[in-house]
Amino acid sequence: MNTPRRLTWPYAVIALLAVAAAAFGLLHPAAASTPVKKKPGATALIKQNPPPTLFPDARIATIGKQAGEQRKKADALFARWKAAHGRARDDAAFAAWAARQVPAPPSAERRTAELHQVQALARTRTAAGEKAASWLELYGKKDIWKLYLHDQRELVPARQGAAEKAELKSALKLAKTIGDRLAAQDAQPAPFVLDPTLRPDKHVKPGAKGPYSYPSRHAARSAAAVTLLSALSPHRAADYEWMRAEVLYSRLYMAGHVTTDLLAGTLLGDLIGDYELAVGGH
Repeated sequence: MNTPRRLTWPYAVIALLAVAAAAFGLLHPAAASTPVKKKPGATALIKQNPPPTLFPDARIATIGKQAGEQRKKADALFARWKAAHGRARDDAAFAAWAARQVPAPPSAERRTAELHQVQALARTRTAAGEKAASWLELYGKKDIWKLYLHDQRELVPARQGAAEKAELKSALKLAKTIGDRLAAQDAQPAPFVLDPTLRPDKHVKPGAKGPYSYPSRHAARSAAAVTLLSALSPHRAADYEWMRAEVLYSRLYMAGHVTTDLLAGTLLGDLIGDYELAVGGH
Protein backbone atom coordinates (compact mmCIF):
# COMPACT_ATOMS: atom_id res chain seq x y z
CA MET A 1 0.00 0.00 0.00
CA ASN A 2 1.32 3.42 -0.91
CA THR A 3 2.03 5.80 1.95
CA PRO A 4 -0.06 9.01 1.60
CA ARG A 5 1.97 12.10 0.85
CA ARG A 6 2.02 14.59 3.70
CA LEU A 7 1.33 18.28 3.15
CA THR A 8 4.11 20.55 4.36
CA TRP A 9 2.70 24.01 3.66
CA PRO A 10 3.47 26.69 6.31
CA TYR A 11 0.56 27.26 8.68
CA ALA A 12 0.41 30.94 7.69
CA VAL A 13 -0.26 30.02 4.07
CA ILE A 14 -2.96 27.57 5.10
CA ALA A 15 -4.60 30.26 7.24
CA LEU A 16 -4.60 32.74 4.37
CA LEU A 17 -6.14 30.17 2.04
CA ALA A 18 -8.83 29.40 4.60
CA VAL A 19 -9.71 33.10 4.96
CA ALA A 20 -9.83 33.51 1.18
CA ALA A 21 -12.07 30.49 0.84
CA ALA A 22 -14.44 31.81 3.50
CA ALA A 23 -14.57 35.23 1.86
CA PHE A 24 -15.30 33.68 -1.51
CA GLY A 25 -18.14 31.73 0.04
CA LEU A 26 -19.66 34.90 1.51
CA LEU A 27 -19.38 36.84 -1.72
CA HIS A 28 -20.42 33.99 -3.98
CA PRO A 29 -22.75 31.75 -1.94
CA ALA A 30 -24.14 29.96 -4.98
CA ALA A 31 -20.70 28.99 -6.21
CA ALA A 32 -19.66 27.87 -2.73
CA SER A 33 -22.74 25.72 -2.20
CA THR A 34 -22.89 24.10 -5.63
CA PRO A 35 -20.74 20.96 -5.75
CA VAL A 36 -18.61 20.47 -8.82
CA LYS A 37 -19.47 17.21 -10.52
CA LYS A 38 -16.40 15.26 -11.53
CA LYS A 39 -16.38 12.04 -13.49
CA PRO A 40 -14.98 9.22 -11.33
CA GLY A 41 -11.45 8.22 -12.21
CA ALA A 42 -10.17 4.71 -12.82
CA THR A 43 -9.22 4.23 -9.17
CA ALA A 44 -12.69 5.20 -7.94
CA LEU A 45 -14.47 3.09 -10.57
CA ILE A 46 -12.54 -0.06 -9.75
CA LYS A 47 -12.82 0.59 -6.03
CA GLN A 48 -16.60 0.74 -6.47
CA ASN A 49 -16.57 -2.48 -8.49
CA PRO A 50 -13.53 -4.54 -7.51
CA PRO A 51 -12.52 -7.48 -9.68
CA PRO A 52 -14.13 -10.87 -9.15
CA THR A 53 -12.04 -14.03 -9.28
CA LEU A 54 -10.39 -13.93 -12.70
CA PHE A 55 -9.42 -16.78 -15.01
CA PRO A 56 -6.75 -19.24 -13.83
CA ASP A 57 -3.32 -18.94 -15.43
CA ALA A 58 -3.68 -22.23 -17.29
CA ARG A 59 -6.74 -20.91 -19.17
CA ILE A 60 -5.07 -17.72 -20.37
CA ALA A 61 -1.60 -19.10 -21.09
CA THR A 62 -2.05 -19.81 -24.80
CA ILE A 63 -3.43 -16.42 -25.82
CA GLY A 64 -0.91 -14.75 -23.51
CA LYS A 65 1.99 -16.49 -25.26
CA GLN A 66 0.59 -15.70 -28.70
CA ALA A 67 0.21 -12.04 -27.78
CA GLY A 68 3.74 -11.90 -26.39
CA GLU A 69 5.12 -13.19 -29.68
CA GLN A 70 3.83 -10.08 -31.48
CA ARG A 71 6.33 -7.89 -29.63
CA LYS A 72 9.39 -8.89 -31.66
CA LYS A 73 7.48 -8.31 -34.89
CA ALA A 74 6.39 -4.88 -33.70
CA ASP A 75 9.87 -3.89 -32.55
CA ALA A 76 11.37 -4.86 -35.93
CA LEU A 77 8.71 -2.91 -37.80
CA PHE A 78 9.02 0.14 -35.57
CA ALA A 79 12.79 0.23 -36.10
CA ARG A 80 12.03 1.14 -39.72
CA TRP A 81 9.76 3.99 -38.67
CA LYS A 82 12.29 5.29 -36.19
CA ALA A 83 15.12 5.13 -38.74
CA ALA A 84 13.11 7.38 -41.05
CA HIS A 85 11.47 9.71 -38.51
CA GLY A 86 13.61 9.62 -35.39
CA ARG A 87 11.85 10.69 -32.21
CA ALA A 88 9.67 13.39 -33.78
CA ARG A 89 5.97 13.26 -32.93
CA ASP A 90 3.71 13.09 -35.97
CA ASP A 91 0.57 11.26 -34.89
CA ALA A 92 -1.21 11.54 -38.25
CA ALA A 93 1.70 10.14 -40.24
CA PHE A 94 2.37 7.43 -37.68
CA ALA A 95 -1.30 6.39 -37.58
CA ALA A 96 -1.35 5.98 -41.35
CA TRP A 97 1.90 4.02 -41.27
CA ALA A 98 0.89 1.81 -38.35
CA ALA A 99 -2.41 0.92 -40.02
CA ARG A 100 -0.48 -0.36 -43.03
CA GLN A 101 1.59 -2.68 -40.84
CA VAL A 102 -1.45 -4.59 -39.59
CA PRO A 103 -1.93 -7.74 -41.70
CA ALA A 104 -5.00 -8.10 -43.87
CA PRO A 105 -7.86 -10.06 -42.27
CA PRO A 106 -7.55 -13.85 -42.48
CA SER A 107 -9.24 -15.91 -45.13
CA ALA A 108 -12.90 -16.81 -44.78
CA GLU A 109 -11.91 -20.41 -44.12
CA ARG A 110 -9.60 -19.49 -41.26
CA ARG A 111 -12.11 -17.12 -39.74
CA THR A 112 -14.77 -19.83 -39.87
CA ALA A 113 -12.42 -22.25 -38.12
CA GLU A 114 -11.72 -19.66 -35.43
CA LEU A 115 -15.45 -19.03 -35.05
CA HIS A 116 -15.90 -22.74 -34.35
CA GLN A 117 -13.25 -22.47 -31.61
CA VAL A 118 -15.16 -19.59 -30.02
CA GLN A 119 -18.40 -21.56 -30.24
CA ALA A 120 -16.76 -24.53 -28.49
CA LEU A 121 -15.39 -22.25 -25.79
CA ALA A 122 -18.84 -20.73 -25.27
CA ARG A 123 -20.20 -24.16 -24.39
CA THR A 124 -17.84 -24.29 -21.40
CA ARG A 125 -19.00 -21.00 -19.86
CA THR A 126 -19.85 -20.77 -16.19
CA ALA A 127 -21.50 -18.03 -14.16
CA ALA A 128 -18.14 -17.24 -12.54
CA GLY A 129 -16.44 -17.11 -15.92
CA GLU A 130 -19.04 -14.77 -17.34
CA LYS A 131 -18.68 -12.50 -14.32
CA ALA A 132 -14.91 -12.35 -14.77
CA ALA A 133 -15.18 -11.75 -18.51
CA SER A 134 -17.76 -9.00 -18.07
CA TRP A 135 -15.53 -7.18 -15.58
CA LEU A 136 -12.51 -7.47 -17.86
CA GLU A 137 -14.52 -6.29 -20.87
CA LEU A 138 -15.70 -3.24 -18.94
CA TYR A 139 -12.41 -2.14 -17.41
CA GLY A 140 -9.89 -3.68 -19.81
CA LYS A 141 -10.13 -0.87 -22.33
CA LYS A 142 -8.62 1.90 -20.20
CA ASP A 143 -9.27 1.82 -16.47
CA ILE A 144 -7.06 -1.13 -15.51
CA TRP A 145 -4.09 0.47 -17.25
CA LYS A 146 -4.76 3.89 -15.77
CA LEU A 147 -4.89 2.33 -12.31
CA TYR A 148 -1.56 0.57 -12.86
CA LEU A 149 0.02 3.87 -13.91
CA HIS A 150 -1.52 5.66 -10.94
CA ASP A 151 0.31 3.23 -8.65
CA GLN A 152 3.58 3.96 -10.46
CA ARG A 153 3.08 7.72 -10.29
CA GLU A 154 3.02 7.60 -6.51
CA LEU A 155 6.72 6.72 -6.60
CA VAL A 156 8.06 9.30 -9.08
CA PRO A 157 8.37 13.11 -9.14
CA ALA A 158 5.15 14.93 -9.98
CA ARG A 159 6.41 16.30 -13.29
CA GLN A 160 7.53 12.88 -14.45
CA GLY A 161 4.22 11.37 -13.36
CA ALA A 162 2.25 13.97 -15.31
CA ALA A 163 4.31 13.26 -18.43
CA GLU A 164 3.76 9.52 -18.12
CA LYS A 165 0.03 10.04 -17.64
CA ALA A 166 -0.08 12.08 -20.85
CA GLU A 167 1.85 9.35 -22.69
CA LEU A 168 -0.56 6.63 -21.61
CA LYS A 169 -3.55 8.78 -22.53
CA SER A 170 -2.08 9.42 -25.97
CA ALA A 171 -1.31 5.72 -26.49
CA LEU A 172 -4.84 4.63 -25.57
CA LYS A 173 -6.33 7.30 -27.82
CA LEU A 174 -4.17 6.30 -30.78
CA ALA A 175 -5.08 2.64 -30.27
CA LYS A 176 -8.78 3.46 -30.43
CA THR A 177 -8.43 5.84 -33.39
CA ILE A 178 -6.40 3.49 -35.57
CA GLY A 179 -8.35 0.43 -34.46
CA ASP A 180 -11.69 2.04 -35.26
CA ARG A 181 -10.42 3.08 -38.68
CA LEU A 182 -9.20 -0.40 -39.55
CA ALA A 183 -12.33 -2.10 -38.22
CA ALA A 184 -14.54 0.04 -40.46
CA GLN A 185 -12.22 -0.58 -43.40
CA ASP A 186 -11.92 -4.35 -43.03
CA ALA A 187 -15.55 -4.90 -41.96
CA GLN A 188 -15.11 -8.26 -40.22
CA PRO A 189 -18.26 -9.01 -38.16
CA ALA A 190 -17.72 -9.98 -34.54
CA PRO A 191 -18.33 -13.65 -33.70
CA PHE A 192 -21.56 -12.84 -31.86
CA VAL A 193 -22.82 -11.12 -35.04
CA LEU A 194 -22.06 -14.20 -37.13
CA ASP A 195 -23.73 -16.38 -34.48
CA PRO A 196 -26.15 -14.33 -32.34
CA THR A 197 -26.69 -17.28 -29.99
CA LEU A 198 -23.22 -16.60 -28.59
CA ARG A 199 -24.39 -13.36 -26.99
CA PRO A 200 -28.20 -13.14 -26.70
CA ASP A 201 -27.73 -10.05 -24.52
CA LYS A 202 -26.41 -8.12 -27.54
CA HIS A 203 -29.79 -8.32 -29.35
CA VAL A 204 -28.25 -8.54 -32.83
CA LYS A 205 -30.76 -7.59 -35.52
CA PRO A 206 -31.23 -10.00 -38.45
CA GLY A 207 -28.91 -9.06 -41.30
CA ALA A 208 -26.67 -6.88 -39.12
CA LYS A 209 -23.09 -6.53 -40.34
CA GLY A 210 -21.43 -4.88 -37.33
CA PRO A 211 -19.99 -4.37 -34.82
CA TYR A 212 -16.72 -5.18 -36.54
CA SER A 213 -13.97 -6.95 -34.66
CA TYR A 214 -10.74 -6.85 -36.69
CA PRO A 215 -8.47 -5.73 -35.15
CA SER A 216 -9.48 -5.88 -31.50
CA ARG A 217 -9.44 -2.45 -29.84
CA HIS A 218 -9.25 -4.10 -26.41
CA ALA A 219 -6.09 -5.86 -27.58
CA ALA A 220 -4.61 -2.72 -29.16
CA ARG A 221 -5.13 -0.65 -26.04
CA SER A 222 -3.88 -3.40 -23.74
CA ALA A 223 -0.72 -3.95 -25.79
CA ALA A 224 0.01 -0.23 -26.06
CA ALA A 225 -0.37 0.11 -22.30
CA VAL A 226 1.72 -2.97 -21.50
CA THR A 227 4.56 -1.86 -23.81
CA LEU A 228 4.62 1.60 -22.25
CA LEU A 229 4.13 0.56 -18.62
CA SER A 230 6.71 -2.24 -18.85
CA ALA A 231 9.34 0.22 -20.04
CA LEU A 232 8.48 2.61 -17.21
CA SER A 233 8.48 -0.10 -14.55
CA PRO A 234 10.28 -3.22 -15.88
CA HIS A 235 10.07 -5.17 -12.62
CA ARG A 236 6.26 -5.22 -12.96
CA ALA A 237 6.18 -6.29 -16.61
CA ALA A 238 5.02 -9.81 -15.79
CA ASP A 239 2.00 -8.44 -13.93
CA TYR A 240 1.03 -6.28 -16.90
CA GLU A 241 1.43 -9.17 -19.34
CA TRP A 242 -0.70 -11.38 -17.11
CA MET A 243 -3.49 -8.81 -17.06
CA ARG A 244 -3.31 -8.40 -20.82
CA ALA A 245 -3.78 -12.15 -21.21
CA GLU A 246 -6.80 -11.97 -18.89
CA VAL A 247 -8.35 -9.21 -21.00
CA LEU A 248 -7.69 -11.01 -24.28
CA TYR A 249 -9.04 -14.33 -23.05
CA SER A 250 -12.21 -12.60 -21.88
CA ARG A 251 -12.84 -11.41 -25.43
CA LEU A 252 -12.66 -14.97 -26.74
CA TYR A 253 -14.74 -16.27 -23.84
CA MET A 254 -17.61 -13.87 -24.53
CA ALA A 255 -17.36 -14.12 -28.33
CA GLY A 256 -16.29 -10.55 -28.92
CA HIS A 257 -13.34 -11.66 -31.03
CA VAL A 258 -11.54 -14.56 -32.64
CA THR A 259 -7.81 -15.13 -32.12
CA THR A 260 -6.60 -13.30 -35.24
CA ASP A 261 -8.56 -10.20 -34.16
CA LEU A 262 -6.64 -10.21 -30.90
CA LEU A 263 -3.21 -10.80 -32.42
CA ALA A 264 -3.68 -8.06 -35.00
CA GLY A 265 -4.75 -5.69 -32.25
CA THR A 266 -1.76 -6.68 -30.13
CA LEU A 267 0.66 -5.98 -32.97
CA LEU A 268 -0.91 -2.58 -33.50
CA GLY A 269 -0.78 -1.79 -29.80
CA ASP A 270 2.87 -2.80 -29.52
CA LEU A 271 3.71 -0.42 -32.38
CA ILE A 272 1.86 2.38 -30.62
CA GLY A 273 3.65 1.67 -27.36
CA ASP A 274 7.03 1.79 -29.13
CA TYR A 275 6.06 5.08 -30.74
CA GLU A 276 5.03 6.72 -27.47
CA LEU A 277 8.24 5.57 -25.82
CA ALA A 278 10.31 6.99 -28.67
CA VAL A 279 8.67 10.39 -28.86
CA GLY A 280 8.67 10.56 -25.06
CA GLY A 281 12.42 10.21 -25.03
CA HIS A 282 12.54 6.91 -23.13
